[in-house]
Parts: sequence; structure tokens; C-alpha cells
Amino acid sequence: MGKTDVQQGIEDFDLTGAIETLNKSIARWTEQGEMHTTAVPGLSLFRRDEPTEPMGGMYEPSICLAVQGAKRVILGEDTFVYDAHRYLITSVHLPTIVQIIDASPEKPYLGLRLKFDLREVSQLMVDSNLPQPRPQKSSRGMATGEMTLPLLRAFQRLVDLLGETQDVPILAPVIQREIIYRLLVSEQGERLRQIATAGSQSQQIAKAIGWLKSNYVLAISMDELAAQANMSTSTFHHHFRSLTALSPLQYQKQLRLQEARRLMLAERMDAANAAFQVGYESPSQFSREYGRMFGAPPLRDITNLRQSVPGASV
Repeated sequence: MGKTDVQQGIEDFDLTGAIETLNKSIARWTEQGEMHTTAVPGLSLFRRDEPTEPMGGMYEPSICLAVQGAKRVILGEDTFVYDAHRYLITSVHLPTIVQIIDASPEKPYLGLRLKFDLREVSQLMVDSNLPQPRPQKSSRGMATGEMTLPLLRAFQRLVDLLGETQDVPILAPVIQREIIYRLLVSEQGERLRQIATAGSQSQQIAKAIGWLKSNYVLAISMDELAAQANMSTSTFHHHFRSLTALSPLQYQKQLRLQEARRLMLAERMDAANAAFQVGYESPSQFSREYGRMFGAPPLRDITNLRQSVPGASV
């Protein structure tokens, strides 16, 4: 075995040990429930003891880790799976279908999510002389990346702060800044750089996404959305789909259907009222589109969901 192989073996051993250590830390903090919102701003921990049914969920700009088990995320026609060796990075708000695919009482799914403040990402880019980003094959706003030992160790230090809450205000921002730096110079760093760069096409699309999230019940005009982003309609449509895997109308539809599902499940609203609440004028159209997205008409889908425990959306 040559020197390179020896070094790789040591790195793999260290990575496995770091995964196991973070695994134990998250298990400790999630003993009492499936989700733990921590004292560290933007950091949440998750646990599930069994696989879940596919559920709609909105991914925010964030990085997600699964240190045990695995999760599948469907965005448009794209599918992403992340586990202990691959993280999920999201640079804009994206409506998805998510499912925990590997979990058991003996080896529960254990994960975390750290939300990004894109202003902090921009500030770090201004303050630092970052190396050139690695070229990317896709401009999608979601991707998986290979887990590294420095990134895992930074997350371990962040989780360790939960036992020393008096240190959180001072040390958490420093560790979060390190995590952002490591992502910016990683294989997926270009995604964050594009969204955080003022005036970039990706940032303009991100602003349009923010408007859609706040106004999904309204009828949308492609020309008006494109004008907001200072693009021609065809250019806007192309870049929107490249970033989100969806057209603006598909994006709006998923927002509407997911919110209607939440209203029926959490607030026990009937299907017709939920449809009108989210902007549909035709209950029959709502029912057809709902069935295509979730695999069953509203009443049957909500009945099935109430018979199971909803999955955590990270």
C-alpha cells in the first residue's frame, strides 16, 4: 500500500469516527422528541425511528446532514439522497417532496439542519479573498456534496455548544462563519456564491421566488415577474427553471397544494375551503392536481396521513 493509500485510509477512519461522535451528540439531544430547536440560531436537530411516507416540505437556504440513516428529496424531476457521507445544500426556497428512507428503532434517522443567512454569506465573500470556485455542471439551487472531516468537526463544535449555552452568543457565529467558508470553497460553493452576489441572475431569481412565496394565492403574470427580475420573459423562465427545476407556474402550484395539505391536516379544513384559501377557483381542478402531486385525492390522502405520524421536514 502506497503513501497515498495510507493517508486515504487514515482520513476515512477519522471521518467514520467523527460521524459516530456527531451521531451520539444528536441522539442525546433528541431523546425526548423528533425535533429539537436549539439555542443556536438556525440550528435544528432531528430524529425518526422509522421510514416515513413522502411529505411535502419547503427547503430554505440551508445545509442538511444525516449522520445516521438516509433521506430522499424530490425537486421537480430531480431526486437527491443524502446520508452520513453526503450533505444536502439548498441555496433558495424550494418546494419538495421528502421521505426518510432508512430508519429503525435500533438505528434511528439522526440529522440536523443549519439555515443560512445569505447576508452573512455575502459579507464573508466581501471580507475574504476566496479561491476560485470549482466549476459546476448544474445551476440547480439544490445539490448534494461529499462530507468532509473539517466540515463535520465544525458541526460537532456547534452542537457541543448546546451544553454550554452561555457561550452560544460569542462562539456560534464564529463556528457558523467557518461552516459557510468551508461550503463556499467546496465542490458546491458556486451555488451559494451566485445567490449571495448582488445583481447576479441567481439573486434576481431568488427575489422573484421570495415574492411568489408571499403571494402564491394571486394570479401571476410571467411578464411582471420577469420585469421584477430585470430580465426578458424567456430569459427569466429559463433561469427560474434552471435554479428550481420548476417553471414559475409549477412552483406556485406546489406552494398552493402544500399549503392546502397543511390546512386540511393541521387545521381540519375541508378540501373545498382549502382550495379557495390557497387561490384555486375550481375545486375539481384542485382535486385533480392534488391527486397528481400526492398520489391520492385530498380526503383519502389526509385520512392516510392522520393514521401515521408526519415526518420531520429536514
